[in-house]
Amino acid sequence: MVSLASLRTVLSASVLFLMLGSISANAGSACGGASWYALRSKTASGERMNPSDLTAAHRTLPFGSKVKVTNQRNGRSIVVRINDRGPFVKGRVIDLSKGAANRLGFIGAGHTNICMARL
Repeated sequence: MVSLASLRTVLSASVLFLMLGSISANAGSACGGASWYALRSKTASGERMNPSDLTAAHRTLPFGSKVKVTNQRNGRSIVVRINDRGPFVKGRVIDLSKGAANRLGFIGAGHTNICMARL
């Protein structure tokens, strides 16, 4: 027979596991500002940045993560790969390569509002 204390422990661990799972699943989902950059230096991941690639900088997502980014002003979406750290400007959630910004249609503006979701 299972004791009440054992049942409570299992139930508490299950609830904690479910809560942590939902937090990590949503860690890559956000809406906010995005800007673009086009350096040719090395990224935080160690690879040389190619401004025409569909890459991005994010503060915490692991390098190599794929993220779907949607421009809220025109509805265009692309998938980018995280290979750098940033942005370092308040209110921005991602920095995109020039190639990604071009596909999303905000090169001239320099920044836009986006929503993103980790794939």
